[in-house]
Amino acid sequence: MPTSHRGGYEDFWIGADVPEFMTQPTEGMLFDENGEPVTFDKYRADAFADFAIDAIETLSEPFFLMVGFLEPHDQNDQQTFVAPEGYAERYRNNPYVPPDLRDRPGNWFNELPDYYGAVERIDECIGRLTDTLVRTGVRDETIVAFTSDHGCHFRSRPGEYKRTCHDASVHVPAVLHGPGIDAGRVVERTVSLVDWAPTILDAAGNDVPESMHGHSLLDDDHPRMGEAFIQLSGSEIGRAIRTDRWKLGVSAPTLTGWRGGKAEKSSDHYVERYLYNLARDPAEQVNLVGRPEYRAVFERLRDRLLEYIRDVEGEDPTIDPVSNPGYQDY
Repeated sequence: MPTSHRGGYEDFWIGADVPEFMTQPTEGMLFDENGEPVTFDKYRADAFADFAIDAIETLSEPFFLMVGFLEPHDQNDQQTFVAPEGYAERYRNNPYVPPDLRDRPGNWFNELPDYYGAVERIDECIGRLTDTLVRTGVRDETIVAFTSDHGCHFRSRPGEYKRTCHDASVHVPAVLHGPGIDAGRVVERTVSLVDWAPTILDAAGNDVPESMHGHSLLDDDHPRMGEAFIQLSGSEIGRAIRTDRWKLGVSAPTLTGWRGGKAEKSSDHYVERYLYNLARDPAEQVNLVGRPEYRAVFERLRDRLLEYIRDVEGEDPTIDPVSNPGYQDY
């Protein structure tokens, strides 16, 4: 990848445009800063951890290192999750089934053991990285951030692994540890990944650029604490707002917007698709769209969602309540 496409990373680089297509769970090829192939023949998470350890040991301070593990993502060309050898067996008998998956279709029954095995290996790899920070003497002056780009609902929500507004997809882990971070502090309110970069900058003692949409989670006066704006453009053209209690999800009703969102990035018209009372139904099992007793809730969330769309996207679409809640797609 040319230097101009590396987002400012200059000192250490091992990567590829789409490593999930260029690598397998136990082998693959990436490229270094000179465009030369870098191959591996071990479990992918272990290899990526090895590359990161090399970086920690060779980079001069101060440094910023981003490690993009693929696990526990499914292996696309195999249509399955792959744990390290022997790890899936640890979860084969009576694995924990999250409430949002129980009594739903999908492939979670077969895939959870490998998924959990891959997660366990990621935990071990993170442990290796933090041990390296200790060994090199920089742990106490290093901020460690851990998060994910999405979760997984194992095709239990309209045939998708991730591309919906449901919490199984959009509610991800976010852990921050190091200098400038209050030990043991837990942010209970709904926040967004857009706040992640400003928070890291703030913790490191840097100013947050005004061009960033997010806000530092270390700021007790965070202006949008308690809600998050969600954009979907994969399997559908969708938008959603999640508050501490409610979630409203809308989709473009056109053919390309409903089942083939990759055709367009946005729409001038959306229709209510999901409405959940998260306080009573955290597993999102009961969709309240179209119920007249929740019309005021819909209208309040719709207006707030439109504010986000206007602010973030610069567009002013219409959002209609669903007219036929009995239709099979709902």
